Amino acid sequence: MERRHFIHSLAATAAAGGMAASQGAAAAVAAKPAAADTSGAAARAQLAALAQKMSDPVLTNMAAGTLKKNFNLEVSPTWDGRDKGVTYLECFGRLIAGIAPWLALPDDGTPEGRTRKRLHQLALQSYTNSVDPANPDYLSWKVPGQTLVDSAYFTNALMRAPQALWDPLDARTKQRIIAEIKALRRIEPPYINWMLFAAMNEAWLMSIGEEFDPLRMNVAIRKINEWYVGDGWIKDGEAFHFDYYNAFVMHPMMVEILDVLDAKKGAFWNGKPEELRAQAIKRMQRYSEHLERFIATDGSFPPIGRSLTYRTAAFQPLALLALRKQLPKSLPEGQIRAALQAVHNIVWSAPSNFTKDGYLTIGFVGHQPELGDWYSNNGSMYIASASLLPLGLPASDSYWTAPAQDWTQKKAFSGARFPKDYPVNY
Repeated sequence: MERRHFIHSLAATAAAGGMAASQGAAAAVAAKPAAADTSGAAARAQLAALAQKMSDPVLTNMAAGTLKKNFNLEVSPTWDGRDKGVTYLECFGRLIAGIAPWLALPDDGTPEGRTRKRLHQLALQSYTNSVDPANPDYLSWKVPGQTLVDSAYFTNALMRAPQALWDPLDARTKQRIIAEIKALRRIEPPYINWMLFAAMNEAWLMSIGEEFDPLRMNVAIRKINEWYVGDGWIKDGEAFHFDYYNAFVMHPMMVEILDVLDAKKGAFWNGKPEELRAQAIKRMQRYSEHLERFIATDGSFPPIGRSLTYRTAAFQPLALLALRKQLPKSLPEGQIRAALQAVHNIVWSAPSNFTKDGYLTIGFVGHQPELGDWYSNNGSMYIASASLLPLGLPASDSYWTAPAQDWTQKKAFSGARFPKDYPVNY
């Protein structure tokens, strides 16, 4: 199938009643695209189809206890030799963090709604299997190091959709999850973005009324604020890196951790959580203004830095702000929706983003294993689901109904008026 037809084929399949679990069924759909449709309905159909394509093989297998059996593991050529068993936690945890708000939408009779309901039930069973030592898909909770990272996506999903993903779980599963997360305190996070993973787990425990470690939260918050270099950018540790880790981790996790600390009136020495939270949101909004200006007229964006194979996760802050209805006034909803639609079209246009069995491959646009880092496996790639967060807004929301607008680079390179950009001092 030609690359330019691929994303349109996804949307056409979804509109016809939902994509089949296998890629073979999807490839059988012949869909000739019309002129580019930038309507909210078209953008949502494409995004929902992509969410289903990412989710179906993972959740169908994990709910059946067959993910480890059927997931063909791929590691980068520079793999550092760490335990490969964490791949499955990476795959499930990262995927579910991105689709959690979508799964939390009310059931309805639409094709998308029926698909969503089915995936929701599979996700609940997957959570149960993930902490059941007797299940073949019991995740690698005892593996050192990397498990801390991906446990935070696992809990972030529960925090993003507690009524849909946490409340329905049986009491034994809940206690098993709590025990596994608390046991990860044995892992000392290095003074880099990993501090936020430890803090996310504690914030989630706090959110459900469990005993939590305030030190693992508060030190992380302090370090992120110490590493803030200005104009919306945060260092990852002592050195600044020009990459997308501000999008992958720093801004979203900082804001969501502070959401809990503020809501629960948690203690923070010589500081007010509500003020810290407001500051963090403003900084993420400013960073998102930069992200939006990175998007070229065709939807491409700079291929820079570590973890480039995380693909569209580079735009998690824009997606999260859209979901939270907190986009800054400088970034209208119709503009962001159109820009992100262009990004998704160009990145996901390559069929080799997925294996013949429907799992993500290592790459940026297509299968490019040489772009993987020493810690990259194909489970890591599921962080790309972070760009799907706007699906948690119902189809009737203004994000989907607002008229599409050109984004900054489209305006700039067509000779249209566009606002200049100036630094901020917060």
